[in-house]
Amino acid sequence: MLRLLSVRLLAMVPLLLIVSFLIYSLIALVPGGPEVALAGSNPTPERIQAIREQLGLDVPFLVQYWNWLTDALQGDLGNSFVDGQSIWSAVAAGFPVTLSLVVLTLLIAAVLGLALGLAAGLRPGTWIDRLSTVTASAFMSLPYFWVGMMLVLIFAIQLRTLPAVGYVPFAESPLDWFGHLVLPAFSLAIVPTAVVARQTRAAVISVMQEDYIRTARAKGLHPGRLVVKHVLKNAAVPVVTAFGVEANRLLGATVVIEQLFALPGVGKLAYFAVFSRDFPMVQGILLITAVLIMLVNLAVDLSYGYFNPKVKVS
Repeated sequence: MLRLLSVRLLAMVPLLLIVSFLIYSLIALVPGGPEVALAGSNPTPERIQAIREQLGLDVPFLVQYWNWLTDALQGDLGNSFVDGQSIWSAVAAGFPVTLSLVVLTLLIAAVLGLALGLAAGLRPGTWIDRLSTVTASAFMSLPYFWVGMMLVLIFAIQLRTLPAVGYVPFAESPLDWFGHLVLPAFSLAIVPTAVVARQTRAAVISVMQEDYIRTARAKGLHPGRLVVKHVLKNAAVPVVTAFGVEANRLLGATVVIEQLFALPGVGKLAYFAVFSRDFPMVQGILLITAVLIMLVNLAVDLSYGYFNPKVKVS
């Protein structure tokens, strides 16, 4: 496992360099540039040049990128153009909100998706299988924001049982924390639930046809132990892969949902940074998001070593 971890970490280094270069390049190629955004309306060429020198944009592009990357590696992502706040401080303030939302969403998707997929995979061709497949297909076609608006309309406006907007920290009140996150979490969990259900169904059906499953059945192994000990673990690799892909996708989907439910997370911060042309904030959020996605992929790779021991050898 340590060898697998070291190989994956070494592979992340060049990938991180490529991603960071793309992030800096794409932002630098935006028409106008940060100097125009800071210069105000009707700026003079002298004013723009002075801002370029102040921001270090008067040096060659590769030098600009290297300066930005070395500062980022030392923990300095710069300050916001809008309010002068440290980017690390701004992201750290919103990160617990986004993390809470993503974790709760993945928990809901894992429970519902595994339940639907396992029920369908253990009884292929039955009404349970057909109902699970139809439900997963319906979930796949529903947009996040539409589901969120429907949940707000039903539970917040008509039934008045759950709050529509806002956030309460877990340390302040766990019950209120859950109450404010349950609607946005269910909004985000619709598509991951469907994906996990489909992958689980296909993997379980494939595993149930293996010889060792038939042997275990012939020996009279209890169906519950058969599922837990043999089916779930051997069917886990494609399910975990799909789960990791959906976890990465959620990091982008939170932008819409945090806006809809007025959650003060990183997604909302990114939304305002884009529309206010806050270039350093956008670069910092993209870089942090890229690192998080790499860590999620690393966790998925390491899980293969547990579910499939052959990965450790290879």
